[in-house]
Amino acid sequence: MESGRGTATELTESDLRHLRRCVELATEAVDAGDHPFGSVLVAADGIVLAEDRNRVVSANDPLRHPEIELARWARDHLGAAERATATVYTSGEHCPMCSTAHALVGLGRIVYAGSSAQLADWLADTEAPRAAFHALPITVVAPGIPVLGPVPEFAETLRELHRRSACRSA
Repeated sequence: MESGRGTATELTESDLRHLRRCVELATEAVDAGDHPFGSVLVAADGIVLAEDRNRVVSANDPLRHPEIELARWARDHLGAAERATATVYTSGEHCPMCSTAHALVGLGRIVYAGSSAQLADWLADTEAPRAAFHALPITVVAPGIPVLGPVPEFAETLRELHRRSACRSA
């Protein structure tokens, strides 16, 4: 894990199970022609409330990140106290837009499998178009949100998913 973002010993088996689901959703996204991102919203009692995958390409909508969809769902279906104790699990660290949405609706902890720094490294050797914005850590955009990640065991799988996605969009 990256310095200042948590340690592997803080991860529970439940955290890993939810992250595995996020990677499955990211794989579904790539298989559908989208970018490899998937997210799961989990209540404090461990119940999965909602999940989504990236739909930016398939919906032709740059705002269709799964983290945005989960923030909208939480805003519409949960009270403030429930949002504050929920966890968003995601295959990739939130972009600045998603971090802001997360903070604005008052969601709790974020646990992510791969970091934005890793993503930049993975894409550096591809022909993928560069992002229209700077990738900033969640803690810079929304400093009050507890975060945990990246999780090393997912790095190779995510790198390969991003490589597959980049090859298609280049």
